[in-house]
Amino acid sequence: MNAESAEVVVIGGGIIGMSIAYYAARQGMDVVVVERGELAGGTSSKCDGNILAIDKDPGFDSQMSLKSQELVAEWARELDEEFEYRAPGSILVCETEEEMLAAENWVLRQREAGLPFRMLDQKDLRSEWPALAEDLLGGLECATDSTVNPLLLTYSLASAARRYGARLRVHTSVTAIMLDAQRRIRGVETTGGTIHAQTVINAAGVWSKHIGQMVGLDIPIEPRKGHILVASRSESIGKRKVMEFGYLISKFGGKRSVDPKFEQYGIALVFEPTASQNFLIGSSRQFVGMDARVDQEVIRLIAERAIRFFPALEQIPLLRTYAGLRPWTPDHLPIVSAVDEIPGFYIAAGHEGDGISLAAVTGKVISEMLNGAETCIPVDPLRYDRFRHEAGRQEVIF
Repeated sequence: MNAESAEVVVIGGGIIGMSIAYYAARQGMDVVVVERGELAGGTSSKCDGNILAIDKDPGFDSQMSLKSQELVAEWARELDEEFEYRAPGSILVCETEEEMLAAENWVLRQREAGLPFRMLDQKDLRSEWPALAEDLLGGLECATDSTVNPLLLTYSLASAARRYGARLRVHTSVTAIMLDAQRRIRGVETTGGTIHAQTVINAAGVWSKHIGQMVGLDIPIEPRKGHILVASRSESIGKRKVMEFGYLISKFGGKRSVDPKFEQYGIALVFEPTASQNFLIGSSRQFVGMDARVDQEVIRLIAERAIRFFPALEQIPLLRTYAGLRPWTPDHLPIVSAVDEIPGFYIAAGHEGDGISLAAVTGKVISEMLNGAETCIPVDPLRYDRFRHEAGRQEVIF
C-alpha cells in the first residue's frame, strides 16, 4: 500500500478539522486531513450555521464564542470563497414572567462579562417581528451574533488550506494509530495506506470516541441527535435568528414549564432565516446512539412548537427535514487539548451544537498549541484530563 509523511494528520474533514487544517497549513505546517466520507459529510452538513454567544454560559463560554465571532469576521475578509456570512445579531424570546426574570439575570451576567446584551420588551418584539405571537412578553438580544452557511464555509476553508499546501484524503478511513514503545505518535494506518507523522489530531466529532479507543482512551463524547426542518421561501417574517428562552434551559439540562411531550425530546424553538430567504426550524435533543434517521413524531412536535411562536409558519410549506448527530460532553464544553500520556495526540471534539460557533477559535487554538505559542483564549477549561479530576461543571442556574 501507499505510504506518505506529514507533520500533522487531522482525522475528520468537518468544519472543526478544516479550521485546524487551515490555520496549521497557513503557519507553514505540512498537513494531511483524513476523512472517512466527503468533506462536511457528517454533522457539519446536518446543522444550522450560527456563530452564537447568546446561548453560551456567561464568562469563559461566552468569551470563547466572542473570540470565534471575531475570527469568522476575519475569515469573511481572508477566504477566497463566499460562505454567506452575515452578522445581524440574534434574540431569545420569553413566554412567561418567570422566563423574563431569568432573562434579566442572564443579560446582567453577560453584560458583566463584557458582552453586548440587552433586554427587549413586548413593543421591541412587535416592532421588528410582527409575525411573532402577540402574547410573548419580551426577550433579549446579543448584537454580535452572526451566521454562515456551514457547508460553504467548510469547503472555503478546505480551498484555503489546499492553497497553503494541505492535502485532503476523502473516502479514507483511519484503521489504526501507530505508537512507539514510549506511546508517542508515529502516524496512522488508513484504508489508503500509511501516513507517518508525529502529531495526530482527533477532530472526528461523534466518531472521536472510536478514534480514542485506538490508543486506549475512553473519550467522554456521545452522539446527541437533533432535527431541523427546512421551510420554503416566502414573504419574510424575520431577518435574524430567534430562539425561545427555554432553548437555554433545554441545552443545559434544566426543567422547563412546557408540555411533557416537548420535554421528552428536548424540543425548543430555533428559527433561522437563511441567505436563500427560506427558514431553518429546530430544535430537538435526543440520546439514541448513532441512529440519525428522521423521527416524524419529533418533526411534528418541532413544527407545533414553531407555530406557537410564529403562527404564520402554519401556512408555509416544508421543503425537507433532516437529523444530525452532535458530539456531546458531560459538561457541555468541547475538548480542545493535548493528551499528556500520548505525546503528539490531540483532541478537538465534543462541541455538540456549537461546532459551527466554535470552529474558528478551536482551529486557531490547536495551531497555537502545535507551535508552542500562547493561546488566544485560556485552555484549561477545555483540557481532556478535566474529566479525571472533577465530576464536571455545575448546571447553569437560570
